[in-house]
Amino acid sequence: MFKIITKEFLSENVARLVIEAPYIAKSRKAGNFIILRIDENGERIPLTISDADIEKGTITLIAQRVGVSSHKLCAMNAGEFILDVVGPLGEATHVSNVGTVLCAGGGVGVAPLFPIVQAMKLAGNRVITVIAARNKDLIILEDKMREYSDELIIMTDDGSNGIKGLVTQGMEEVILREKVNEAIIIGPAIMMKYAALTTKKYDIPTLASLNTIMVDGTGMCGACRVSVGGKTEFVCVNGPEFDAHKVDFDEMLNRLNSYKKKESEGYSEYLKESEAVLNQ
Repeated sequence: MFKIITKEFLSENVARLVIEAPYIAKSRKAGNFIILRIDENGERIPLTISDADIEKGTITLIAQRVGVSSHKLCAMNAGEFILDVVGPLGEATHVSNVGTVLCAGGGVGVAPLFPIVQAMKLAGNRVITVIAARNKDLIILEDKMREYSDELIIMTDDGSNGIKGLVTQGMEEVILREKVNEAIIIGPAIMMKYAALTTKKYDIPTLASLNTIMVDGTGMCGACRVSVGGKTEFVCVNGPEFDAHKVDFDEMLNRLNSYKKKESEGYSEYLKESEAVLNQ
C-alpha cells in the first residue's frame, strides 16, 4: 500500500499527487516511470515520475483525467492508499553536457519533461524550454520550468499566456536564432510527430518520450510496441525515449486511436453510474 501525502489540482483535469514510496524515490532517474493500480479491480496505469524527494521518501506523479482509472486516481485524497506502485521502470534519460538543449512539451507532457529539464540543467547545459497548451488554464509547472531553464517560452493556441501559436513555432524561433545541440520532445503523439519533423529539417538530434498503450510494463504483453527505424521496440523496456526521427508516429497514432471509442464509452458509463449513486 502506498500512501498519498498530498494532492492538488494544477488545472481542471490535471492533479499532482505526492506519494510515499521511499525505495522508488531513492533509485529513480529522469525519464523513469511507474505503473500503479488503485485497487484490486483497477487497471494498470503508467505515469512518469515527475519529481522525487529522497529525504522524505516520496515521488510526485501528475495525472490527467481521461478515463475511468485516471478519474478515480484524481479523486483520491491525502491520507488514502494506492494498492500497487511498481517502479522505477524504463530506461533513464541519457544526461550529459552537450551544450544547448531544446526541451519542448505539450499539455500534460510537460510533467515528464520537467525532470529531464532539471537533469539537463544540473549537468551544465544551456536549457531552453518551450511549453504549450490550448490556453493559460492548461499550462502546468510554469514556475518549476522557469527555475531550471535558461529561457522559458510559453505558447498557447489562443494567446492567453505567452505567445499565440503552436509549440513547433516556438521551437523553430529558437532554432533559427542559435545553435541547438540536442532536442527532447514530450506530449501528444501528433505534437511529437510535427516537433520531430521540425528538428529533422535542421538536423538536430532529437529524443521523443513516447506515451503508448501499456499493460504489464515488462515487455511481455507487447501492447506498447512501436516501430523505430523499421524495427519493433517495446516502450516499457526499451524506452520510453527513442530517436524521434526514426519513430513511425503514424503507426503509433493508429494504435492509440483504435481504443478511443471503447475508452470513451467506458468513461461515459462510469460517469453515469457515479451520478446515479450521488443522486440516490
